[in-house]
Amino acid sequence: MAETLKDKVIQAAVDYIAESGPDGLSFRQIAADAGVSHQAPYHHFGDRDAIFTEIALLGFRKFSAELAGPARRGEDPDVAIRMLERYVNFAITHRGYYRVMFRSDLCKIAESPDLQQFADAAFGTLIDAVQTIVDSSSSLDEVRVVATTMWSAAHGLAMLLIDGPLEMKIGASSDRRKLIRAVGKKINQGLRN
Repeated sequence: MAETLKDKVIQAAVDYIAESGPDGLSFRQIAADAGVSHQAPYHHFGDRDAIFTEIALLGFRKFSAELAGPARRGEDPDVAIRMLERYVNFAITHRGYYRVMFRSDLCKIAESPDLQQFADAAFGTLIDAVQTIVDSSSSLDEVRVVATTMWSAAHGLAMLLIDGPLEMKIGASSDRRKLIRAVGKKINQGLRN
């Protein structure tokens, strides 16, 4: 399938955000990076909010697909560790999307029913995973606490690896996967108590 102008514009924006963050993104920069005229992005997006919404929508679609599904070969069999690993790996490998998806000033979920749907689907995958971890007699509040703990840990670790000082403080990890799994095992001990 041929890449459309819209695809080129989105990819240029995502690549820019992955490298430099979203704050300095301009249509002129996107056009230059995509190799199109400076007016071309306006054919599909009226403003920065529109492009951020599209990036978040595509990101949540990819994110939901990444989180869902049974264990794959080589993944940790424990669902909590597997979810942490998938979450952090998505954030690292799709940082251009990720940096938009979880910033409420850029990703205005309440203003887009489609965006709300895909964000809810990703959260639903987390809730489904939590249901396999907690006791069947667990209350809704207990499920929410476990989900919040898992999400907080995954998001925090992802941000520390992407933008934070983690490796400056603890040293570069020779095996990021091993680090993620070790953190997951420590968190998992607390989730099951």
